[in-house]
Amino acid sequence: MITAIRSLTYVALFYLWTAVVAVVATPILLGPVSWTYAMFRMWGAGVTGMLVICGIKVEVRGRQYMPTGAALVAPKHQCMLDVFAQFMWLPASTFVMKKELAWIPWFAWYARKAGAIVIDRDGGAKTMRQVIREGTELFKKGRQVVTFPEGTRKAPGEAPDYKPGIAALYRELNVPVYPVATNAGVHWPAHGFIRIPGTIVFEYLEPIPPGLKRAEFMRILEERIEAKSNELLAL
Repeated sequence: MITAIRSLTYVALFYLWTAVVAVVATPILLGPVSWTYAMFRMWGAGVTGMLVICGIKVEVRGRQYMPTGAALVAPKHQCMLDVFAQFMWLPASTFVMKKELAWIPWFAWYARKAGAIVIDRDGGAKTMRQVIREGTELFKKGRQVVTFPEGTRKAPGEAPDYKPGIAALYRELNVPVYPVATNAGVHWPAHGFIRIPGTIVFEYLEPIPPGLKRAEFMRILEERIEAKSNELLAL
């Protein structure tokens, strides 16, 4: 009962904080993109800081591996917090996001301002060419492009399903890939409002340099993310 009350309190404050920041910050859409990144960091700090209500602490590890320039960032995806976290800690990140999200007021406006690559996930080769084209332009600006290699959320401990799309991006864009492990789904389940006390960890792992063969790249990426994410489940 106490966990449910604390979780409901957090969810209410989360949406209130999000709505206030989104509306009040609207004028920054007319300014430089650095203002949008600053807003994301402030909003993210509130989202994670308020988790103390639920008895949850958020910890970041592997800061020495955080990219500061052009890079593909490949996080494990277990819940919504995985998305928010990258905006909070990376200096200039943007996302590959499905087109269905592009109709959400404020969220879509800020995402586009930050350079989000909006895709049709059923677009096949056309979508891949779009991501490569737009990703190349973003890398020229030193951005970090975040893409979830499994494409969708997976429950903690669930069998992984890494999609080949990231291998194509890795080959064509010729930049390092930075894996990110997490246990976020243990404490912030993908569905429902309950938040479970404990420590959420996001751990940036050693980057994979460009130039590897596809099979070797996919093997290293999956092994690093899954091994560390499974290790974090005990927290």
